Amino acid sequence: MAGAANGGFRGGPSGGGSVNFYKRVPKDLTEATTLGAGMSVCAICIMVVLFLSETLAFARTEVTTTIAPEADPEHQIRLNFNITFTDLKCEFVSLDVWDAVGRNIQNVTKNIQKWQIDREGERKSFAGRHFEPRDLKHDEHDETLEEMVKDGAYAKPIKESDMEKYLKEHEMVFVDFFAPWCGHCKRLAPTWEKFAQQAFNGGMPVGVATVDCTVERGICSKYGITGYPTMQWFAKGEAAGPKYQSDRTVDAIMAYAKQRVRTNERYKAWEADPAKRDRYKNDGMMNAQNPGCQVHGHLMVNRVPGNFHVE
Repeated sequence: MAGAANGGFRGGPSGGGSVNFYKRVPKDLTEATTLGAGMSVCAICIMVVLFLSETLAFARTEVTTTIAPEADPEHQIRLNFNITFTDLKCEFVSLDVWDAVGRNIQNVTKNIQKWQIDREGERKSFAGRHFEPRDLKHDEHDETLEEMVKDGAYAKPIKESDMEKYLKEHEMVFVDFFAPWCGHCKRLAPTWEKFAQQAFNGGMPVGVATVDCTVERGICSKYGITGYPTMQWFAKGEAAGPKYQSDRTVDAIMAYAKQRVRTNERYKAWEADPAKRDRYKNDGMMNAQNPGCQVHGHLMVNRVPGNFHVE
């Protein structure tokens, strides 16, 4: 039959129509051409190159190091450090931390120790230790600061032009360095005024004062005030001992002041003995023979890019 010869079947009840099981291949695909041969050769070359490159890449060994921070933001990294400054006094050393998520902490003191060193780099005296602070106690007052000082303030506001004179008039002075915008300063202000009133009524030989560091910047810069509020004791016109770091209650501040007064009385007796005078005259502060500072401790930092610097 003709239909069978052409790869199909022709038939049906009326003998009309046809069914082709195998369609004919186009003539263009069965005839060789120069363009087709060139494309085939190019395809073979590309496949050979890809095969060889992948084989070589698989056979070659390569070590790659990557740092991937944990997704949990609550965990932090402990960063230990030990830095020595041969020509920077410890009283002027402060440490700041910054990171990419916006954390910016200035004058970090938690878990940090400072040592005074001589010109040879040897430790000479301890300059301060700061561990994780506990929660400080605060007094709550029925009166506001404005109500307390309506008839006059017991804590004397000091200006830069009056500072030297005030320190000469009072052998011992306790000063609150503050900034009006500081929330902790606002909370301390009534307590400080109450303390000044009790010191005055009790006849304590201590001048109680305040310094606004946003106005009297020269004074605050001179005494290295970098945080607010800062309560500093002065004896004989000079800053004496470390800054007050205890509870911010009238009783705690009064107890500290009484202790310093008693220490001052013993200090007068020490002046009669030259050996003891030389030992205690600086009250543990930096002297000319120990110009450097060693700072060491650790920081807890976020697992993000950042840096810390000492100034």
